[in-house]
Amino acid sequence: MTKPKPPSQPRAKATLKPTRIQREKTTAIMEAALEVFSKRGFRGATLDMIAEEAKLSKPNLLYYFASKDALHAELLSGLMEKWLTPLAEITADGEPITEICAYIERKLALAQQYPRESRLFANEIIQETRRSHDALNGQLKALVTEKVALINRWIAEGKIAAVDPYHLIFSIWATTQHYSDFDTQIEAMMDEGYSDRFETAKTFLIGMFTKALTL
Repeated sequence: MTKPKPPSQPRAKATLKPTRIQREKTTAIMEAALEVFSKRGFRGATLDMIAEEAKLSKPNLLYYFASKDALHAELLSGLMEKWLTPLAEITADGEPITEICAYIERKLALAQQYPRESRLFANEIIQETRRSHDALNGQLKALVTEKVALINRWIAEGKIAAVDPYHLIFSIWATTQHYSDFDTQIEAMMDEGYSDRFETAKTFLIGMFTKALTL
């Protein structure tokens, strides 16, 4: 029996050296997709919405990306790289509390610089999609397992207080990503200090986690 041919790639993707126009159009599409997916999630977003946001026709968009799934997968791939890097940079060679506090600072910087990406990832987790399952059970889980082992080693060596490493990491995620995922709520609650929220949050969180980790 003849095997079915795999679907052909969009011509723009198949080009070895994209032209300047192709690069500009791809960037515009990715930016539009991020805007739409971060607000509506995968299920609520449509290619028509993304094309309209990118100021392109739908056929033009499909020239660059074969489907909504392909476009979404490309976004998630770039997002995972951003999300993994701050955790990966925790090193065994540094002073433990300094390393963990530096991670908190990097996570807050991500929340400040990439709020839409954070909301996109949060939407994926909430909707329990196959794409989020694959992302969580791949590189992220392996990296978390590695850092949990490192934190346990620091505890065993008497360098930090005995805390649950998983809940430590989860708490850092919750308290830093809150400032992007729930920014509207924060703005509504803070009569004063909203413009400085990331700086004051950094001071508060580093103080709180330092106290929790100090023997």
